[in-house]
Amino acid sequence: MTTVEKIREIESEMARTQKNKATSFHLGILKAKLAKLKRELLTPKGSSGGGEGVGFDVAKTGVARVGFIGFPSVGKSTLMSKLTGTYSEVGEYEFTTLTTVPGMVQIKGAKVQLLDLPGIIEGAKDGKGRGRQVIAVARTCSLIFLVLDVLKPLTDKHVIEKELEGFGIRLNRQPPNIYFKKKEKGGINMTSTVPLTHLDLDQVKAVLSEYKIHNADVSLKCDATVDDLIDVIEGNRVYMPAIYVLNKIDQISIQELDLVYKIPHAVPISAHHEWNFDELLDMMWEYLDLVRVYTKPKGQLPDYNEPVVLKRDHCSVEDFCNTIHKAILKQFSYGLVWGSSVKHNPQKVGRDHILKDEDVVQIVKKV
Repeated sequence: MTTVEKIREIESEMARTQKNKATSFHLGILKAKLAKLKRELLTPKGSSGGGEGVGFDVAKTGVARVGFIGFPSVGKSTLMSKLTGTYSEVGEYEFTTLTTVPGMVQIKGAKVQLLDLPGIIEGAKDGKGRGRQVIAVARTCSLIFLVLDVLKPLTDKHVIEKELEGFGIRLNRQPPNIYFKKKEKGGINMTSTVPLTHLDLDQVKAVLSEYKIHNADVSLKCDATVDDLIDVIEGNRVYMPAIYVLNKIDQISIQELDLVYKIPHAVPISAHHEWNFDELLDMMWEYLDLVRVYTKPKGQLPDYNEPVVLKRDHCSVEDFCNTIHKAILKQFSYGLVWGSSVKHNPQKVGRDHILKDEDVVQIVKKV
């Protein structure tokens, strides 16, 4: 029996099994088996884990990477061309884009790489089409644009989300707050800091036993599900923000547009007419969560043309120095900062000081 057939057999058994307290133990074991089989499917034996394939992965450039994912003929290539000026073959038929097409857009002084990925099809997670290669590249992105046809957004959204889930990509979600550590002996020790409504010790033991783990500490700091626990054990999940780009709004009424705006994380646009691109780019900047920091040489005005762009969770003065050149820290004495991260301007700070968007920094070297 092939891996895909084994997956279908387990999914069929799960669909037949009524969900209640009596069956939760059995369903937990089935979900763990399913996760292991899907991992086999995505990283076959002999593979290093990626399998991007010729023409799919491209060299990273810019401060962040945004991947365009969607079904064929939803307008990804048109959107890419209009945003970047990069030519990506456009056609009124399916599968026009057969490889990854890179482009670059400059926003708020930061260069962001855009990747137009080949259209995925339903069943991609099971090896159909080029789904495995497409989503291997998507996993390297900082943000996903899910490009959807505004005439059927919810249907396509559900299908693509299911495909991405199958590849271990979790959209607009934070990693579950679960501490998990294997140990040499002592059995399974489970603690929780919140009331649990989905998991108990027996279920945790059942899932861990499926992974041949019989000694571990598990601390649940959220009302976790079996799926959350499996994600933590697997350890290869990618949690990333996503924007649902609802294209072709020139084909719907104003009343329908009002309904579309109620979809969370969504931006309605018309790639063909370049409608609402400003809102799309503003949302892209917000979801990328970037911070611009300007340099100020001693005795000169700040350079506002070329900001140093950092991720918000890595924006200390030390990160700022390392982004410019790793040798700077060897000569670092202190920094002078102007901006919203300090109480007075300028303020003398150390390497651990956390910078905020549009701060100005002058590095003072050791004498």
